[in-house]
Amino acid sequence: MDETGERHQGGCQCGETRYEVRGPLRPALICHCGMCQRIHSGPAYYSAAQNENLHLVKSDALGWYRSSPEAERGFCRSCGASLFWRPARGGYTAVSCGSLDRPSGVKAAGHVYLVDQGDYYDLHDDLPRFQRGSGSKLPGVMTVIEE
Repeated sequence: MDETGERHQGGCQCGETRYEVRGPLRPALICHCGMCQRIHSGPAYYSAAQNENLHLVKSDALGWYRSSPEAERGFCRSCGASLFWRPARGGYTAVSCGSLDRPSGVKAAGHVYLVDQGDYYDLHDDLPRFQRGSGSKLPGVMTVIEE
């Protein structure tokens, strides 16, 4: 654990990939980009941790897919669960909120990439909204992919 004493655990559906975050998680961004919609079948909720705080506990089934020149995505090769997103540059890894053990303590901070929002759902909250990746304008949010 870091000086905050926070510790979070998570993993995939089948249990073949497990991780621990020893430190704080950032508030979640809800990503509406086309890649997240294809991978998650809808918007994706991602928190994040500094790389030095993310520790793989069980990772034999962890695979990485280079989804764009800017980032890669981590998934379980056994059950297919989407677990991580990390930028090619930057000191953090985004963690799929659905992979966190409960209670996670994570709250949503805003919506990003609404330019790609699917036509099959509506938004019904008052969270901040960004047409592209401007989530770093929100307090406590780290991101390197911007408009």
